[in-house]
Amino acid sequence: MATQLSFDLPSKTALGREDFFVSPANALAVAMISATSWPGNKLVLSGPAGSGKSHLAHVWAAETGGRIVQAVDLQYEDVPELAQSPVAVEDVPLIADDPEQQKTLFHLHNLILADGRALLMTGRAAPNLWHLPLADLQSRVEGAHHVALEAPDDALLGAVLAKLFTDRQLNPGPDVIAYLVKHMNRSFETAASMVAELDRVALDEKRDITRSLAVRLLNTEAEQSDTRD
Repeated sequence: MATQLSFDLPSKTALGREDFFVSPANALAVAMISATSWPGNKLVLSGPAGSGKSHLAHVWAAETGGRIVQAVDLQYEDVPELAQSPVAVEDVPLIADDPEQQKTLFHLHNLILADGRALLMTGRAAPNLWHLPLADLQSRVEGAHHVALEAPDDALLGAVLAKLFTDRQLNPGPDVIAYLVKHMNRSFETAASMVAELDRVALDEKRDITRSLAVRLLNTEAEQSDTRD
């Protein structure tokens, strides 16, 4: 078997449409991102960390000529320029404690829709759980069409793991992903942390990423979890 060489290289996330694996857990979200228009020209995309919200936002922006901005980076003076194109605002719930940024998003929302352009907003929870203190903004968020990315099925979890390894320029043994899908905690965050830990240990120990290494790390994680409990 060819030896896998380990280098401490930065990972580069692939964000093209061809890099997004479609399964029943995300097919509806993909269909909505691909739609030529949305009810009221606005859409809320929700899902847990690592589920693909940002990836889909980048796909949508690339295909519509839209721009992407983090909610926490919104500046009131930038709104007129932002509103000249479709806009994706990511992680909106993170501004729940910032009245000025909520006012800025409210202004952006109204200006974009008044000009007939599209607004995409993302957050982990469903929009009725964003609890934005600016009532006018919260009501408009809840008035948007909403689609959720669901917890991963086997096919999606396997594809996510494969992509995470590829982003880090890693080539695990062929049975590693199958083992992880069967035995790991089924969440996108766990997938990301497990791939990062496999990368770190393989680099430290100058070894391949194999099934035996995956078994070892999962057993260690289980033991630590039992200790915490």
